[in-house]
Amino acid sequence: MIGLIFGETNFPIKILEKIKKRSLKYLIIDLTYAGKFRKDRNSHSVSIGQVGKIINILKENKCRKVLFAGKVKKPKFSKLRLDLKGIYYIPRIIKTSKLGDAAILKEIIKILKQEKINTISSLTFNPELTLKKGNYSKAKPNKEDKIDIKKAITTLNRLRKYNFSQGVVVRNRKVIAIEGKGGTQKMLKRCKSKKFRGKGVLVKFPKKKQDLRIDLPTVGLKTLTQCKSAGLKGIVLKSKRNVFLERKKCINFSNKNKMFITVK
Repeated sequence: MIGLIFGETNFPIKILEKIKKRSLKYLIIDLTYAGKFRKDRNSHSVSIGQVGKIINILKENKCRKVLFAGKVKKPKFSKLRLDLKGIYYIPRIIKTSKLGDAAILKEIIKILKQEKINTISSLTFNPELTLKKGNYSKAKPNKEDKIDIKKAITTLNRLRKYNFSQGVVVRNRKVIAIEGKGGTQKMLKRCKSKKFRGKGVLVKFPKKKQDLRIDLPTVGLKTLTQCKSAGLKGIVLKSKRNVFLERKKCINFSNKNKMFITVK
């Protein structure tokens, strides 16, 4: 029995499809706000503060391995429903939450390990959702694009030393946006330009100390449409280090809009 600890985004849906296809036994710990998986008979809607309940559900169903997928946003701790173990562990979770949403999941992984429950990679069942090196669109980066890409990668590598960011936008050799806690969407909104449409690139690589079991940078059609709205020409990802959703739709969209998708 595999325990699936699911948050927001469509990544968990892809994992569930593959697990069902393979007829594997599973249960879902649903951490989404709207109870996204409540219709599944193997699903348990749980608050992130109910750590004891999560552990009990996993142990009662003999789950010794869990898989995390999807975003879990930092909750309002004053409004959390806490159980006894939640009260015991919550100071640790609050302390790490200051480091961002992913830090909360990292702390939960440590707590589960103390309870002899191990975490496996979110790509265990879906390795096809990553990309190998190459170009996945008809359009390819030209000379100017390659200069922007090099600038973006250099900037990201400097930021990675501080485990700070996983996304940078460069246009005309200038860094115009760096991804912060607000995520890719907010960063791309800051990049809109009528003057420079069809110029610039988004480079999205994992942070240096990023726990790839739970926190792989995810890209999908929404990311591509936001890049187009921002006037960017393309996107660059890291080989086997990004979750790439809706591949066919993304490639068709990029071809239609003469954008490039490149993997380094």
